[in-house]
Amino acid sequence: MSGASAGAALARDREPDRAGRPLRVLVVEDDRKVGQALRQGLERERFEVTVEPTGEGAFFRLDAEPFDVVLLDLNLPGRDGLEILRRMRQRSMTTPVLVLTARDTLEDRVLGLNSGADDYVVKPFAFAEVLARTHALVRRGRATASIRLVSGDLEIDLMSRKVSRQGRPIELTLREFDLLEYLVRHDGQVVSREALVKDVWKETARSVTLDNVIDVHMTRLRRKLESDAGSRVIHTVRGVGFTLNTEPDA
Repeated sequence: MSGASAGAALARDREPDRAGRPLRVLVVEDDRKVGQALRQGLERERFEVTVEPTGEGAFFRLDAEPFDVVLLDLNLPGRDGLEILRRMRQRSMTTPVLVLTARDTLEDRVLGLNSGADDYVVKPFAFAEVLARTHALVRRGRATASIRLVSGDLEIDLMSRKVSRQGRPIELTLREFDLLEYLVRHDGQVVSREALVKDVWKETARSVTLDNVIDVHMTRLRRKLESDAGSRVIHTVRGVGFTLNTEPDA
């Protein structure tokens, strides 16, 4: 891999994430040296990077966490990259995917793009090109992504950070908004306390104190969402975590 320094200027032009957070990249690469080089290069450019060496691990990550872009090798142990691509698109995951692979025939490129890849780079590659294409995919994703999240009668405007239910505005604190956004993005899924600790509170490990803090915020959020609408929105799954369900109670 070469050209890492050539891409440094691009970082100065990189648009920040809407919420001011680092953009999250999932690197799926079983070659340890290549994965480490991508991590170091992207972290220098202020991306938040997660590296997964197996297809199985990558699919678990994608199912549990939000990412802004995926850099995906095709030759992986377990599930290969094409299977991951197909499963992502079958499940309506719209995260942009840049394929990085040694498969360099025209047929391979066509197959990768038809399986759901947004772009395709053949190994060996220059880091400057990978960085430029990653920025392009992030910009494209922003241009096409909705600035609103909707679940039943609940609506979140990500730009203005306003929330309403049944058209009624709901005032939330910054933490409550982040917590609700995370639940809506995982609508219908059970969100564990571990996931909230890591992805919303940005802590590395659970504690009794942090569990209590989560419970307090969840109680306040429930009260605000359900005060006039009547039906319950946030449900506790005992021993596991929480789930969002905006369907009217039977």
